[in-house]
Amino acid sequence: MEILAFGVQADEQPLLERAFAGHHEVRCLDVFLNEDTAPIATGYEVISTSVNADLDGRVLETLAAGGTRMIAQRSTGFNNIDLAAAERLGLTVARVSYYSPYSVAEFAWTLAMAVNRRVVRASTRTRDFDFRLDGLMGRDMHGRTAGVLGTGKIGEAFTRIAHGFGMRLLGWDIAENPACAELGMKYVPKEQLLAESDLVTLHVPLMAQTRHLIDAAALKSMKDDAILVNSSRGGLIDTAALVDELRAGRFTGVGLDVYEAEAGLFFLDRSLQAIEDDTLARLVTFPNVLVTSHQAYYTEDAVGQIIETTVGNVLDYTAGRRSENVLVPRS
Repeated sequence: MEILAFGVQADEQPLLERAFAGHHEVRCLDVFLNEDTAPIATGYEVISTSVNADLDGRVLETLAAGGTRMIAQRSTGFNNIDLAAAERLGLTVARVSYYSPYSVAEFAWTLAMAVNRRVVRASTRTRDFDFRLDGLMGRDMHGRTAGVLGTGKIGEAFTRIAHGFGMRLLGWDIAENPACAELGMKYVPKEQLLAESDLVTLHVPLMAQTRHLIDAAALKSMKDDAILVNSSRGGLIDTAALVDELRAGRFTGVGLDVYEAEAGLFFLDRSLQAIEDDTLARLVTFPNVLVTSHQAYYTEDAVGQIIETTVGNVLDYTAGRRSENVLVPRS
């Protein structure tokens, strides 16, 4: 059987091909799955998609009509998939429920330290042989407060690093993580965490209950000199409200690896095109903001685990097995 994989990055393609070797053929496309590209999947029983695929009801209907029966998503998040429509159409859907939490946690810290120590500004200056220190002053993380919203595997990994810095630890989640509590984390209401934290980092999934978890009111409750980091999902932050606060001169730094309207932008080269998203265009102009293109997960370790699990999900489907990765079981 030949599998069609959408949204495959250049670094990812040889890994996918090697992983599927001896099991199935795989055809890799760099285009993302959406309403326009869905007809390409006609005749493919199994397809694989990336987190930026658009798997709404119309796309799923096109896939089902073309003979697709299984979707193997190469990500943990699945907010881009209409699961109810997939079940109605008899489509099996699986995801990657786990990969290296250190990849995302370490990158979240990379963003935090980059904005704290003005690394991008310093690098730009030195390329022009400007070696002044004016405007580059940062702060020690030691002794300051880290607020972790979401203390699952990634949040725990972030917390361990914060503990190593010697920070006071605050956490917020629907359930306490004993490993974080052992490190000295105190679980508090979200409002208290935002008000007391010098560094706020987001590690919760995007669901209806968490969309705009950081809204205008939450942003206003944060310290004026706080650092905000989001390496989870863009929809967790009300970006328009964030821009308003940045325009008011608030926050030491903001590090964003995700953006709520990133579909159609991230993972693509738009350097020769006009960006019609006024909010994003304004966001990247702030000197205390660093935006990266959803790359926190992008390490050899994590991508290797994602691909290994994806292959396993396809093999489970063909063998009629079901695992914890299945979101919609085979009918």
